[in-house]
Amino acid sequence: SCREQPIFSTRAHVFQIDPATKRNWIPASKHALTVSYFYDATRNVYRIISVGGTKAIINSTITPNMTFTKTSQKFGQWADSRANTVYGLGFASEQHLSQFAEKFQEVKEAARLAREKSQDKTELTNPALNITSHQVLPSPIISSNGPGEDKLFRSQSADVEITTEKERLKKMLSEGSVSEVQWEAEFFSLQDNNNKLVAALHEANANVDQWKKQLAAYQEETETLRQRVAELESQGAHDSSSENNKEELSQTLEELELLIKAKDEEIQMLKSQKCSRWETESEREETLQKLQELEARNAELERRLHLAEQTLAETLAEREKIQNEVTKVAEIMDVKIFELSEIRQGLAKLVES
Repeated sequence: SCREQPIFSTRAHVFQIDPATKRNWIPASKHALTVSYFYDATRNVYRIISVGGTKAIINSTITPNMTFTKTSQKFGQWADSRANTVYGLGFASEQHLSQFAEKFQEVKEAARLAREKSQDKTELTNPALNITSHQVLPSPIISSNGPGEDKLFRSQSADVEITTEKERLKKMLSEGSVSEVQWEAEFFSLQDNNNKLVAALHEANANVDQWKKQLAAYQEETETLRQRVAELESQGAHDSSSENNKEELSQTLEELELLIKAKDEEIQMLKSQKCSRWETESEREETLQKLQELEARNAELERRLHLAEQTLAETLAEREKIQNEVTKVAEIMDVKIFELSEIRQGLAKLVES
């Protein structure tokens, strides 16, 4: 309305109490809405208004009897007896909730002052309400005859007192109903929080069982890895023996190389002496036979040298493969040990809580 001006605005998730059960909160929208305080200068009233699309989600007139209650760090509520409902607001932070609650108290005080001022104006314009207890105006006596012919007398001042008493009783009943709705809303909120805590406890217990199963699986896997490491260590012991064999092979290769070198020198020497030893046929045949034997021995030594080199290369490749497997298993064990420590810490915190 053009006659109303917003004096404070914030954003919050709006809820209304379920009118059927009075126990559950019903969300008024899927997203947070703008909630504003408005002041109507024409009627001198304050209202809380929130619009979702083209529909007014909240249209609550603030009265001095209303109370805004903080039910949690980010949730607050108030009861509106005129709208016959309880409104709830969920804020993004505790600071927004405190700002809204402070503004509610200010507007409530302003509404009280406006009501008192309006009552003062009413008393000034109506002289009949300005009469004190010592200034009773004369009024005609109304009499009526009852069945027992007893006369009943009633004055206008008595009518005023009865009317005032009725207004006071109505006000007390209104305040009582508002307080009852507020206490009921607070009870429903506490019950809802209790249900949430019970659900969280059940979920925590389920998580504990799951963590225990996961811990048992990790322990079993760790035991398997330990056995694998023991096997690899035993293979490492074989590697040490293989390394000793490698050293022996290396020494044998060196000896064979020296022997081949010596035989080559002997062959060269025999070839150089070949011409001088051709004096007799027997010496020549003997020299050729010795030369053939030396060449065959040289070929055998070369074959043995090739086999030794091939065996050494295979041994080195197998050793490197085993070392890589040991490194991978060690990394996997480090990861599993770290996960086990985190699970134990989580279980310890859960037991402490």
